Amino acid sequence: MTPGKSAETARPARRRLSVDRRREELMAAALELFSTRDAEDVSIDDVASAAGASRALVYHYFGGKQELYVAALKSAAEQLESRLRPHEGGRPLEELASGLRRYFDFVEEHAAGFAALLRGGPANRAGEVGEIVDGVRRRLFHLILKQMRVEEAGPVLRTTLRSWIASVETAGLDWLEHRDIERPALEKMLVDHMVALLGVAATYESDVATLLERLK
Repeated sequence: MTPGKSAETARPARRRLSVDRRREELMAAALELFSTRDAEDVSIDDVASAAGASRALVYHYFGGKQELYVAALKSAAEQLESRLRPHEGGRPLEELASGLRRYFDFVEEHAAGFAALLRGGPANRAGEVGEIVDGVRRRLFHLILKQMRVEEAGPVLRTTLRSWIASVETAGLDWLEHRDIERPALEKMLVDHMVALLGVAATYESDVATLLERLK
């Protein structure tokens, strides 16, 4: 340390940021921590330190850890949903493959947000947090129905699509952890997985058999 300078003056000065930008940085730091640790194990001090902010500033913007957790997950969910907005014009399976590419773009570019959004599984989701995660799943479900030109899903198709969505989520988390399969191969495998699931479902519900013929 330079003689005559105190520890306080030797610290790097915090950058002056806009309110929105500072909130974004705090949420990004929180998502990074929540992606690898349970929310109960992350403190406000941890978030403040990771963001290069003061503890008081985190409380100023969010009120507490639960509010920060919910805001961070909402931010991740909104970013993911924006990627999944339909790009219509192709065949249903082509549109599904395109949606998967955008989904995995998000997984790759926002790994912490994706992991934080899904980490822990349904058993640990309750209240507002559970609503955020379930909301993403519901919108993804309805997007797939739209891509397949289906107005309303019967019980067999509904179960099949929800099972496939859970598989996609698990595949995303597994890919982030291992990255030992090329993304295009994984995305194609998941499209093939959808077709295979529909093939099984078609033996239980005639409407699914008709849908499968239309998709081929």
